[in-house]
Amino acid sequence: MESALAVVTVVVVGLLVGVEFAVAVFVNPIVDGLPHNGGLAARSTGARLLGRVMPFWYIGSVLLGVVWAAVGWGEGGAGLVASAAGLLVLSVVMSVALLVPINSRAAHWTPEDAPADWREQLGRWDRLHFVRVAVIVTAFVLLVVALV
Repeated sequence: MESALAVVTVVVVGLLVGVEFAVAVFVNPIVDGLPHNGGLAARSTGARLLGRVMPFWYIGSVLLGVVWAAVGWGEGGAGLVASAAGLLVLSVVMSVALLVPINSRAAHWTPEDAPADWREQLGRWDRLHFVRVAVIVTAFVLLVVALV
């Protein structure tokens, strides 16, 4: 049971890391290069889509990490799993406090009605997102080390 929980947790968090890393390193830079503010429309669509999915994915990752830490408490690697769960909680707090407010605004922007500082706001989101990616990558590494 614990082995299955560990594998599911690593897979779920690993997929989360993969999506968030891809957004940071590939997707946003590509769409930002589209002509005629096409990146703004793409990012707005992405904000709406991922804004509906990611809360469940992040909370699910936290819950899986907490359950794995609780089930394995007292065994080798439980401290790593608990630390990873703590980092995942930090990523949720960062998301809610720092990234979601920007994302919620960006989800409704169009090239015609975006605020004058939309590039700066998305740049701030990108910088904060890179920090969040570093946090969840660290959590993922801790989970993988605990698994092996």
